Amino acid sequence: MRHTKTIAFIAFPLWACLAIFAQNIKIVRPKEIDDVLVNPGIGFTTFQRFNGDTLNEGQRWTEGYPIAYQPFKGTHKNISYPDTSLAYFRISWRFLEPQPGNYRWDLIDRALRTARERGQTLMLRIAPYGMEADDDAPDWYHALVGDKTARPSNPKWRTNPEDPHYVEHFGQLIREAGLRYDGVPDLQSVDVAIVGAWGEGDGSQRLSPKTRQALLDAYLSSFQKTPLVMMLSDSQTNGYGLSKRDVGWRVDCFGDMGAANANWSHMLDYYPEAIISFGMENAWKKAPVALESCFVMQHWKDSGWDLDYIIDQSLKWHISSFNAKSSPVPLAWQPQVNRWLKKMGYRFVMRKFTYPDLVQSGGKLDFTSWWENKGVAPCYQRFALALRLKSRANNQVFLTDAEIRNWLPGDNLYANSLFVPTTLPAGKYELSLAIIDPSSKTPKIKLAIAGAAPDGWYPMGTVNIAPPRRGTRLSFLFLAMGIFWGIAKVSYFTFTRID
Repeated sequence: MRHTKTIAFIAFPLWACLAIFAQNIKIVRPKEIDDVLVNPGIGFTTFQRFNGDTLNEGQRWTEGYPIAYQPFKGTHKNISYPDTSLAYFRISWRFLEPQPGNYRWDLIDRALRTARERGQTLMLRIAPYGMEADDDAPDWYHALVGDKTARPSNPKWRTNPEDPHYVEHFGQLIREAGLRYDGVPDLQSVDVAIVGAWGEGDGSQRLSPKTRQALLDAYLSSFQKTPLVMMLSDSQTNGYGLSKRDVGWRVDCFGDMGAANANWSHMLDYYPEAIISFGMENAWKKAPVALESCFVMQHWKDSGWDLDYIIDQSLKWHISSFNAKSSPVPLAWQPQVNRWLKKMGYRFVMRKFTYPDLVQSGGKLDFTSWWENKGVAPCYQRFALALRLKSRANNQVFLTDAEIRNWLPGDNLYANSLFVPTTLPAGKYELSLAIIDPSSKTPKIKLAIAGAAPDGWYPMGTVNIAPPRRGTRLSFLFLAMGIFWGIAKVSYFTFTRID
């Protein structure tokens, strides 16, 4: 009995000395999930509506007019339409500037505020005009320039953009909007709309270089922080935009498989060639691709268009968001739409995470991570990968310098070290990670892995924080003394028992 107790007593101080320097590396392999994830900046968008609103009836929709707000029904869930993080607002010039220099910013302010209340961010287009008398360019502008008709060669021009007053007044509207809204967190993106009905860019290739550049510069110089998305219009316009900064692209008749002409369609004859010819094939790596339905999805179904082909083309073009015009998704197409949503934009799966189970306070917590982006595009927003150490009494969040905007489809590796402050008390901590808003330090992106906590963090395991080291030489001295003392004690009691 005496010998057994002696060994147990002796083993403890020796273990305590060695444990300070011993680290076991934990390997975590999270389980992938197959859920549809609602994440920032990707997926379907509502159009002139918000999460929880009643959809358009039949195959109709509205655009270009001030939003007709619906009473909030107490839920963000959508019926016959995917839940989404995006709301899209298109407003014509005449409504934002009813009189020269008199801007109705309240129309955009309310849309931004409502989007935030419904768990969305706002995509915005300020269109120069529509095709109806009540959404034409402002009456005061027509009176100023004296041209109530468009150029005969282009029926989708409601006024002559080569008149210097057009660049002056429409360009000034865009510059003022940039001063007010650039970098606002609730503003997801802004469409670059310069000419043509609904701002779709029809005829932009006919603009003089001077006019084209002046109109584009109104956007490019005024929106330096908010992402810009250009219409896929022509090589001169798209090329100039790309020469100045990273811009994405969009089209407004996505899905068309022959609506106007059985021998020609946007999907088969225009978009595939234009993306390459206009130099936009790699734009998706730095800025989003946003596509808008030609008519509505019910029209696609009634016309017998091939949904799988349409979806696969969009994925090939690296789509991030799709505007289905807040019109119902055909029920029979829901499985295909879910397949689409699981690939649209980014989808982050953590494949492997490693870290030590013991870290010295005041020392480094080294970790590695392997991520797979199973979507078709990166995340374009400045979110941060963060780790958290949490115990009952303490909670500390560590931001990393991981640039998730560079996590393209496929495998991505990130490794780093966190310095554990000496002010963090010793003890056992839960180690979690999340992709967060750097300002609020709250999780923003749902990962395609199991185990999310109610607060949005993903636990990786536990880590022990040891007391701070009191100097390297002193630590080694204590280690040597501990080993010597332990060996001496073992030898002594063993010798005593033999006698």
